[in-house]
Amino acid sequence: MVWPLLRDQFMSLLNYSHSALSLVTPATAIILAVLTRKVILSLSAGIAIGALLLTGFNPLHAITYIAEGFISIFWDNGFNRDKAFILIFLLFLGVMTSLISLSGGAQAFGNWAKKYVKDRQGAQVFTVLMGILIFIDDYFNALAVGSVSRPLTDQNKVSRAKLAYLLDSTAAPVCALVPVSSWGAYLIALIGSIMASHGVTGTSAFGAFLEVVPMNLYAVFALGMVFMTAYLDLNVGPMRRHEALAMAGQPYDQSEDDSLKGVQLEEYGKGRIADLVVPIITLVLATVTVMIWTGADVLTAQGQAFSVLGAFENTQVGDSLVYGSFAGLAITILRMLSHKLPGKLWYKAITDGVRSMLPAICILTLAWVLTGVIGHLEAGKYLASLVPQSFSSGYLPMILFVVSGIMSFATGTSWGTFGIMLPLAGDMTAATDINMLLPVMAAVLAGSVFGDHCSPISDTTILSSAGASCKHIDHVSTQLPYAISIALVSMFGYLVMGLTASATTGFFAAFAAFVLLVLLFKKLSFGQFSDKKAQATLVKE
Repeated sequence: MVWPLLRDQFMSLLNYSHSALSLVTPATAIILAVLTRKVILSLSAGIAIGALLLTGFNPLHAITYIAEGFISIFWDNGFNRDKAFILIFLLFLGVMTSLISLSGGAQAFGNWAKKYVKDRQGAQVFTVLMGILIFIDDYFNALAVGSVSRPLTDQNKVSRAKLAYLLDSTAAPVCALVPVSSWGAYLIALIGSIMASHGVTGTSAFGAFLEVVPMNLYAVFALGMVFMTAYLDLNVGPMRRHEALAMAGQPYDQSEDDSLKGVQLEEYGKGRIADLVVPIITLVLATVTVMIWTGADVLTAQGQAFSVLGAFENTQVGDSLVYGSFAGLAITILRMLSHKLPGKLWYKAITDGVRSMLPAICILTLAWVLTGVIGHLEAGKYLASLVPQSFSSGYLPMILFVVSGIMSFATGTSWGTFGIMLPLAGDMTAATDINMLLPVMAAVLAGSVFGDHCSPISDTTILSSAGASCKHIDHVSTQLPYAISIALVSMFGYLVMGLTASATTGFFAAFAAFVLLVLLFKKLSFGQFSDKKAQATLVKE
């Protein structure tokens, strides 16, 4: 009798939704993940605490709420095609990768690449260039480029943690800068609606997006850093140990249980480069084709004229990924028939391919449920409410960059942050100085990408770990020094941009800070590590 009374009195004093308590749930998941290195346990704990907060600490109601959260992934006022199809895409890609590995295609590609990729830097630069070229969608980018690059980076003794960083830093940043992508189309539509609501004319939504691109300092300099990291083989912070392990013959940390180490199958017969290249090209072309096709169907239904940009704006990403991966898997199977595999190897390849993706599927599913819990707690709105309305417009770009970064990090979603913070940014600049609209919106985009980039509960971060076959928490911890450093560079650029009211001045101020950062990283990094004694010391750290 005492506990219910105390609970009711406690609840009467607190409003969990849209308050500081709304941050308890994401904070629990993130802190536990860092401390325990057990991501599934940490996400589950965050979900449980959030459910208890939302249901007034009623355990039965909390269990019901959590069950409904899992059900809503697949059924939310109808079949949830996008999320279900993304999980199917992961399974198809896992089986496809397993079959390619079994055929010897990955090894054949690695042997061919040896002629052109001679060292660690070459393998890393190749991965970065592939990530920039495949800019259609961040999910697709992380998984497809990971499948192609992993054999090459393993062969050249680049750690899986480094590969995950290269994938993650060329996924969301590239997609946020390219108009012909799932991200670009969404952002153009959102920017256009905000401009219209505030009566901004003289430029189209597409033109405004192109103007915003060089002002998106985090995305621009994150790409700059990943290229310099690859070209100069920069290794700082926890990445130093992982790279030392890789050079000692351990691309992933074998001292811990790592269920994401990838499919380990003996090759059967003599593989050919085409066994890897043809399925991947089929996957890319089929995915892009279906993205345009599904988007065009929506335009037709709405009575609008076809355009590539309009198609990408209205595309069905889940459908495109499933159909594209199915086409790639079908071609892989057809090519594998020529290898005349025994039935037991087919079975092993398929089951190992599915099993290799199960940890990523589990983490991604939990992250989706946790994101829903955080949304119901209105953590994003609470963080947005912290932005002072009375600040000078000169400080707005930097402030909104920081708040957007924290929101995206805590909620694990950049798109959700775009939806909340971009309209807020529009309202604030309209009330102060409408000429700052584009720089302020660029700051929101940059902060959202930054938070998503380093959040352990972000789906892009999770899929980058899966694409690299890297332990998820290893990816998060090794990426943070790079991401946070570029965030500081961006903050400085936005401060200068706001105070001078010049996007050009702000960009070059950030560029100068970026150059100094690269020089610092080069000094701190061991690069091409030849000192065996020092390497052994790092491995033991």
